[in-house]
Order: sequence, then C-alpha cells, then structure tokens
Amino acid sequence: MSRLQHGDTYNTQNTVARLIDDFTQRIIACPPGICPIDLQLSFLQVCHTQSCGKCVPCRVGLGQLASLLNEVVDNKATEKTLKLIEETARNIMVSADCAIGFEAARMILTGLDGFKEEYESHINSKRCLGTFEQPIPCVELCPAHVDVPGYVALVNQGRYDDAINLIRKDNPFPTACALICEHPCERRCRRNMIDSSINIRGVKRYAVDQISADKVPTPKCAENTGKSIAVIGGGPSGMTAAYFLAQMGHKVVVFESKNKLGGMLRYGIPNYRFPRERLDQDLDAILSMGNIEIKYETTVGKDITLEQLHREYDAIYIAIGAQAGKNLGIEGLDAKGVFSAVDLLREIGDGKYPDLEGKRVAVIGGGNVAIDCARTAIRAKAESVALVYRRRKLDMTAQEEEIESAMAEGIELMTLQAPIKIEKDEEGNCTGLWVEHQMSSVYGRDGRPSTVTADEKLELIPCDIVLAAVGQDVESEYFEQAGLPIKRKLFVADECAHVNGHNFENIFAGGDCVSGPATVIKAIAAGKIAAANIDEFLGFHHEISSDVEIPLPLLNNKVKTARIHLKESPSYVRITNFDPVEIGMSEEEIKQETSRCLRCDHFGCGVLRGGRKSKW
Repeated sequence: MSRLQHGDTYNTQNTVARLIDDFTQRIIACPPGICPIDLQLSFLQVCHTQSCGKCVPCRVGLGQLASLLNEVVDNKATEKTLKLIEETARNIMVSADCAIGFEAARMILTGLDGFKEEYESHINSKRCLGTFEQPIPCVELCPAHVDVPGYVALVNQGRYDDAINLIRKDNPFPTACALICEHPCERRCRRNMIDSSINIRGVKRYAVDQISADKVPTPKCAENTGKSIAVIGGGPSGMTAAYFLAQMGHKVVVFESKNKLGGMLRYGIPNYRFPRERLDQDLDAILSMGNIEIKYETTVGKDITLEQLHREYDAIYIAIGAQAGKNLGIEGLDAKGVFSAVDLLREIGDGKYPDLEGKRVAVIGGGNVAIDCARTAIRAKAESVALVYRRRKLDMTAQEEEIESAMAEGIELMTLQAPIKIEKDEEGNCTGLWVEHQMSSVYGRDGRPSTVTADEKLELIPCDIVLAAVGQDVESEYFEQAGLPIKRKLFVADECAHVNGHNFENIFAGGDCVSGPATVIKAIAAGKIAAANIDEFLGFHHEISSDVEIPLPLLNNKVKTARIHLKESPSYVRITNFDPVEIGMSEEEIKQETSRCLRCDHFGCGVLRGGRKSKW
C-alpha cells in the first residue's frame, strides 16, 4: 500500500472517530425522538448499521424489525404487527451470533413492555401520546423543576436577587443547593452537543455568594385561609412544605425534635462542605415569610401524640427524614471505638468535633456519608483513614468529585473488601477490621455488578476506630403503632404524598421517610409536591408564580468553549481545618460560563417562551 493510501486510510478513520464522538455527545445531550417508540426505532437503526451482515438475524431480522416499528410510528400497525414484532425480536435473541443482534432485540422487547400504553395508542387511537413540545432537559431533570435557563440568564446580567427569587419559586433552599446539590440538571444539558454541560450549580453558587439569601425579600403571603397545618420535621422537605403552605396563606406549625432546624442539612453534612451560617441564611429567609411557627425539642409520640395533631390541625405533613444509622450486622460491634457515621455527623452538627489524633480509622461504606466521615476523620487529625467498600470504585454512590477530593486528601480507598468481623483486644478496644476479598460478578437490577467472595485469605486492616456508614433508617415505629401504613420502616404514600392511614384522612408524608435516603433536591421536591396537594385537599388551588422577567437569549453562544470547573483550596491546607474547601467562580469566569447556555427555553424545546412569567 502506498504512503498516500496509508494517509487516506488514517484520515478516513480519524473522521469516523470524530463523527462517532459527535454522535455520542448528541445522544448524551438529547435522545432522539419525542415518541418513545420513535426513540427505539432510532436506536434500532443504529444497531442495524453496526451489523457485519454475516448472520441472517442481524442482516435481515433487524431490518425487518425496523420496518415493523416504522408501521407503528406511522400509525399503520395492528395487534398482529405487535405480535410479529415480539416473535421476530425473540427469534433474533436466540439466534444472533453476537451481542449486536442480541442486545438490539432485547431492547425492543423491553420497550414492548415498558411503553405498552404508547404502543396501544398508536394502534387503537392512531396517535402518539407524546406532545410536539419537548421538555427542557435541565428543568425536567431537576426534581423540583427549577427554571434553570432563566436564572442562568439573570446571573449573566448581574441580577442576582432576581435569580434567587426565580429559584425560590420552586426551591426555597437556593444556598443549600448552590453548595451541595448533586446537580442532576447537568446530566442532559444540551451544551454537551458542542463541548460539555453548563456548570449549573456553580452559577447558582455565584448568585448566592453575591447576595445572601436572607437579604433577598421573600414573596408576600396570600390572604389568610384560616387553615392550619402541622409539619413534623424541620429538615429540607418539611421546611419546603412549610414555606409554600405559608405563602399560600395557611398557618404552619413545625414540630422539630432538635433545638435547631435543618435536619440532615445541619446534622449530616460537615462544615467544610456546607457552613452552618450558609444554611441559616436559607432558613432565616423561609421564616421571614411569616405564618410559620417552630416548636423546638418537640417529638411527636413523646411530647405530643399524632391523635392530638389530627384533632387540632386541618392537615399533617410528616417529613422526619432518615436520621438513624443502620446496623452493620457483623461480629464485634460492641468493641470500644466502633461508631455510627450518622451519630458522628450529628455530633458535628451540634458543634462537637471528635479528636482522633494518632488514631487509625476505617470507614465502612461507599456513599456520600462515608466520604464525609472519612474526610472529617482526616481533619480530626487521624493518623490514617481507609475507606472500606465491598464493590468497585465505579459502583460507589458518592459523588465522583467528592471521591476524588477524598483521595487527594490522603484517604485510601480499599475497594472489593467486605467487612466480616471487628477485632478487639482483652480490654474490648478495637484493634482491627477483618475483611474478605470480593470479586465483581453478574449485574443486578440496580445496574451495578453484584459481588461474590473471592477464593483468597482473609485480611486484617489495623485500626483503632471503625465508622459504619452503610445506610440510614427511618424511625417510624411510633407512627406504625398509631395506625399509619409502614413498609420496611418507610411510610406508604401515594403519588400525591397522601397517606391512607386508619382513621387519619388528613395525613401526608414525603422526603427520605417515604423514598428512603435520597438527595437534598429530591427532599425539597417532595415538600413542594406535598404543599400543592395539601392545598388542594383543603379546598384551594393557589398558584405559586414569579413576576421576574427573564432576559432574552444571547445569539453568540455556540462557540466551542471549555466548561469552568470550581476549584478547591490545596489539600495540604484544607485537611488542617473545617473551613469551606470549594472556591466559587470569579466575575470573569461567571460571564463566560453563563454565556454558554443555549437557552433551550427559547430554542429546540418550546415549553417555555421569552418574556414569560412562570408559575405552578
């Protein structure tokens, strides 16, 4: 082959690689098709182009499946067509030579089951259940449906108070989410089509850094309705519900078992990630709304009964969170030096920091709580800190940036190690943690590979302190005894947050006590949903609106530009104290980052329009 031909081959392959990268970015940013069946058809066509053509199931079968799906999309299919799709897909699954045919057919069968209503609509009603307006990805993926393009545009113009007020229309914790939100909104940001997603959390952080939330006046309350609501729990879900219910004109009384508000925002997140004074800015703003009374150090079931609340209030919202640590369930838990991670973080929430100087610490778990405990131990002057996790690093549920920060601070990740026993000396002191090596195996329903015990010797990890961060439980025993439906310690509530308890028709529940331990923004979303449904239950239909005018979009935002990442203070400095580690953007950086927004509220989606005033 000549030199020129070599070059031609290289250029062709290089161009193909670039096109594949572009295609991948587009799929990440925006799956093709509004109709889920059209989406399946698009993926099926891609699979067909991947086929080598050597076996009939791929070469012919996938093409035939695509033709049948086209009939469905074009509203020409019948019940016979559906049966033929299923039979063809099953035949391809059992006869295809490689994974291309097998996985393509499996995907079609999954869709036949998961999109059953859509298929039936195309066949029986000759129409698609989808609409002609695609949702804005960042807004749709935010559990609270905050108007992301709107506040990004406002920050770009320096209108920080308006940005905070627009966020508050759906989320009364702008500061908390600016500092510790897991930003699911960025997952399908359409900016990925060009370079990478907007740093949405960083933009929100800049707004609340310029003007604190408690300095931005909250909206006025609606006319007094004469109704009163008891909210059990002063965490993010409870206080969100209280905020919106008060804004609707209802009287809200919050029953908080501790002497301060915040729930796991205060008692589950260390100061270096979320300073307590920043939390108080959000809480002070919520309380400035009026119509909200707080009864501190009042535990329902101890200081007041559910029956009393039922008699005295028109509705009850239970938002007690998941604040109890789960039992590790291994031998040696009675050793001195073994603690629950949740208990440790709760102590820190009250300002009581541990002294671990010279101690060897082992933290068990792979979530954000485990990472928080490990990084706290380093700051408490531990000699060494090891994070012991039974799966791979890839399977850890903690945020990736938190894991990387922990490793930079000198925390050792010991993955694929399952704790089985705590070693202790004659005086009962912890001296080590026995682990057995694991091997990744078959994938489970959660999308992660399960683990099996490897055929290797047990290993002893020397340590003086063991912190168990293996999950959180809901303290729901009293409510179950009172007659409320509880399943595996979680409250059973419908999609409107209503709890159908015996003799209690006015009770609602939401947040971690219903879903299990989740993210802050999901708890906030649950409080927002509960507030709307409690309002409807009481016979009202208040609308929460915002009169903030959204700026028109910029037209020079398509130049390929790198994402601005937030920086952290040097690891050798930050491990010496509990001061905040993250550094917000500069004015120059925020101008560039906010200018990257493609304004999907105007272009490419069509749900929201320019010059709008949004409401829910």
